[in-house]
Order: sequence, then structure tokens, then C-alpha cells
Amino acid sequence: MAGRAVDMTGAGTGLEPETGGACRHPFAPGDDDRFHEECGVFGVFGVDQAAAAVALGLHALQHRGQEAAGIVSFDGQDFHAHRAMGHVAGNFDRPDVMDELPGRMAIGHNRYATTGASALRNVQPLFAELAVGGFAVAHNGNLSNAMALRDALIRRGAIFQSTSDTEVIIHLVATSAQPTLLDRFIDALKALEGAWSLVCLTREGLIATRDPLGFRPLVMGALGDAVIFASETVALDVVGATYLRDVEPGEVVIVDAAGVRSLNPFPPQRPRPCIFEHVYFSRPDSQSDGLSIYEVRKRIGAELAREAGVPADMVVPVPDSGTPAALGYAQEAGIPFELGIIRSHYVGRTFIQPGEAVRHLGVKLKHNANRALIRDKRLVLIDDSVVRGTTSVKIVQMLREAGAREVHLRVASPPTTHSCFYGVDTPVRAKLLAAQMDLEAMRAFIGADSLAFLSIDGLYRALGEPCRNGIAPSHCDACFTGAYPTRLTDQEALEEAGQLALLAAAP
Repeated sequence: MAGRAVDMTGAGTGLEPETGGACRHPFAPGDDDRFHEECGVFGVFGVDQAAAAVALGLHALQHRGQEAAGIVSFDGQDFHAHRAMGHVAGNFDRPDVMDELPGRMAIGHNRYATTGASALRNVQPLFAELAVGGFAVAHNGNLSNAMALRDALIRRGAIFQSTSDTEVIIHLVATSAQPTLLDRFIDALKALEGAWSLVCLTREGLIATRDPLGFRPLVMGALGDAVIFASETVALDVVGATYLRDVEPGEVVIVDAAGVRSLNPFPPQRPRPCIFEHVYFSRPDSQSDGLSIYEVRKRIGAELAREAGVPADMVVPVPDSGTPAALGYAQEAGIPFELGIIRSHYVGRTFIQPGEAVRHLGVKLKHNANRALIRDKRLVLIDDSVVRGTTSVKIVQMLREAGAREVHLRVASPPTTHSCFYGVDTPVRAKLLAAQMDLEAMRAFIGADSLAFLSIDGLYRALGEPCRNGIAPSHCDACFTGAYPTRLTDQEALEEAGQLALLAAAP
């Protein structure tokens, strides 16, 4: 018989009720000037107290999504779920919660909303009882045809409980005419466009898969006889698991009592993993595409120094994401690396919601200039990216007010000229600084003495690969080049409806 789901969705947390209902455009302007992580997934098969291992894995993946977290487990008879707004710590370090998540297999998810409102009903993993049994899914990525699929499903009678694109997958599985859950799942995958790395939980075991282009990462590890899936290798390290391999683009891996087997239901394509994993998203102690994220970022900094070196007294990172690139720049340029900006690690997203009168002070909640160090110095300021440029303006101004003589901003990625539609929360193109201004105009807007970005060829050289110019790219670099590797069905529909102009005009 199908197992019932026992759901404790954060009741009694004192959180504000959800707001909004309609599915917002996934790339509507956010509250600050950073790319936001896409989400993190983790799954375990064959471990006593599997949910505890999942909680540890999610803690290691916290940087990928900080709005909410959830775990679904299966104990051989029933599915159990707990989902809550906020971080893993505080929600999944409580014995009363973990005692309600028994079983030797479980999946979990850290969320940053790229589609759907920031609301409890959108927190993953999502779970449903289907005709072929219980099914839970955790999704990292973004379906670029989710709106079209959702509209078609609703016309056929589907009733959606969330505004997340992930729920489309559940409805596609539920309405498939295929005989088994696995067959239905593969049938559903063939209707999807865009990016997905999925870890799913059934009564029999786990299913893990990536889209045919492999936009978002997903790795496979072992802990004794147990099998583990995670968005990054660092999550395997935290639970003491051994990295086995990446889940290949387009691959479907099934883990159950019979062992591990693999299917490849899609025609082979040239993979296009997200290049921004190397620039910003992944933790420095992770590996991606077989490369050390930390070492790649140092090489990025060295390339930046060779391409756009400038005389200076010290190299200063924008902490923490700019630190490895700043180290590489300093070593290549022979200029001292110094912590000219100190970051507070105790400021969360919900620490303060200032009114307009004090909003400009917000940057100093997170960053403060090391005045005694930088006074009367020429600085090379290293940041990983520039999105709207508003944070860069504040940081450059802060350094000048602290006495810096010169501030030369060097950016460890090419100019971001296009929005991402594959699971990264970026503004609409009209809000991207590099899409609206040339280099000199951006420099003047930011207030730096000079400004330079890493070239797209330099980024590929840091990856140890041929230059982008004239070569078929090995990664998705659409945010820098506008060369989207898939059709953007929903984006095309929004353009036809004229809704993008409304989003661009939003504050």
C-alpha cells in the first residue's frame, strides 16, 4: 500500500504567513546586488538515521540557499516530512524534529527562490501520493518552460499547491500513461526544458538525475555500503563519504535494494555546466568538473593580473567570495594581499529591515574598512562579479572615506550582460549594469579610479581550456555572452505579452 506522509511544515515557528500567490517571474529584481545561489540537494540511501546525515549535508550546502530547508524520509512504511523557513541550524538540529524523520533513506533541500514566492508551501522536497506510490522530489535548477507546462496541466484539471516550477514535475509524473513510477518519471523528464538536478525519494529507493546539458552540479558518493547524492563534493566531506563520480548530464541513477543502476534516456549532447559555479557559487573547498574550485579561482585572479594589472600598494578582496581570486592576483602581480575590508559573519538576511532613511547604511552591517591599514594606500579591489553595481558603489565610497588614495576595481569574471534562466536568480537585463553602460560609464558610476573585468577567454584559460572565441564552449556562459544553449519558452511568451517591460520598470 502507499505510505502516508506525516508533514510538520514548521508550525509554531512564529514566521510571517506567506504573501503573494501568482508565480512571479523567476528573475524579477531582488533585494540586493548579488547573484543568488540556486539551491542545494542531498540524498542518502542505506544509513541508519538517514535524515541526520541529510541535515549535515544540507548544512554544508547552506551557501546555496538560505531561505528555507526541508527533509523527507521513508521508514519502510510511511513517508515523513519536515519543512521550515530559515537555515538548517535552528530547524534540523532539534531532537524533536529529527525523531520525527525515521528511516534509512531520505532526501533534503536548501532553497533560494528562483521561481515561486518565498513561502512555506514552496519549500522542498515536495511530496505527493501518486497512483504508483509516494514520490518526493528536491530540485536544483530552473525549468525554462515551467509556465507553459503549468498552464497546460491546469487546463487538464491539475490542482497546484505551490507556485514552484518543481511541482510541474510531480504533475507530469502523476498524469503520465506509463506503467511504472520510473517509466513515468523518465516520461516527465522528456517534457522539460532548462536546468534540473533532481534527487527523488520513492518507496523503493532514490532516483538522481541531471538535465542533458548538465547545467547544475550533482555528485555521487559512498559511505560504506550507503549511496549519497549531493550538489557539491564538500557535502560528501562533511558526512565522511567518499566521492565516486559526477552524475553525468542526461543520466538517471536508480539506487534500491538491488543495488545501483544507470539509464541514459536522452540522446547524447555536448555538456554545458554553469561556468559561474567556478566563479562564485560553489564553496572553495568543493570540486566541480574534476577541478578544485579554490585553485580555479586563484588562477582566475592570476589571469586578471596579467590582463589588467595596475600599480598598487596592496590587493584587497571583497570578502569572502573575492578572496581566492585576490590571492591569485596578488601572487601573480607581486603585490601584498591584505584584508582591507572586514566582513561580519553574524549578519543574516533577516537581521534588519531598514526603512528608506537608513537603507544606505546597510552595507556597513556586512563590511567595514580596515582604516589603519588602507589609509593613503593605492588599492586593487577584487570582487567576483558586478550585477547592478550598487554594492560596488558603496564599497568604493567606504574605502575612500576610510582614506584610500586610489581604488582600482578588478572583477574576477566578464561583464554580466544577460539574465540567467537556468536556476540562478538574476535581475532582468535592464537592471544589469553592464547591459546598460560601457566600461567608462560603469567606472564613473561606481566611482573607481579604474575598472577592468576578466575577459571570457581569460576565464576559460583559468579552467585550463581553449579560449571561448571561435571554440564551441564547454560551459554555459550565457550570462556573459547571451548564447543560451536551450530554447527559452517562458521567456519568449513573456516577451510576446510585453511583461518584461513591466519587470524592468519595477524598483
